[in-house]
Amino acid sequence: MKTFSATPADIDKKWIIIDAEGVVLGRLASIVAMRLRGKHKATFTPHMDMGDNVIVINADKIQLTGNKRQENYYWHTGHPGGIKERTKQQILEGAHPERVVIKAVQRMLPGNRLSRKQMTNLRVYAGAEHPHEAQQPEVLDVKSMNKKNTRS
Repeated sequence: MKTFSATPADIDKKWIIIDAEGVVLGRLASIVAMRLRGKHKATFTPHMDMGDNVIVINADKIQLTGNKRQENYYWHTGHPGGIKERTKQQILEGAHPERVVIKAVQRMLPGNRLSRKQMTNLRVYAGAEHPHEAQQPEVLDVKSMNKKNTRS
């Protein structure tokens, strides 16, 4: 019995859409990261981009448990004393609330070239509208997978 290793001809990418309204951020991010890597497929090969194209809508209606809305994101401008911070609450109320979901998914992937390529297969939208109807995405209902995926 030989170990299966996928080739580019074996890769079958699908489009899936996930509604993030009322879903807990960490649980959503882990499901999306698994789909982006392709670990849900029996033909998973670690060095190939096997994952699906994922569309996340209603990212501005994501739920956070505990005091996680007060957690900070830090970045540095490169200048002396240039450390900056912004809370998740400020980002969610700002102009680009989808960045919270993007960062959560990005941090659940390994930090290498392949995961940067896989992140290009993720599309996150703050509202319910998206321009990918032509791809006929399948709906993935994260809420019904586990009762803990939603916050009561």
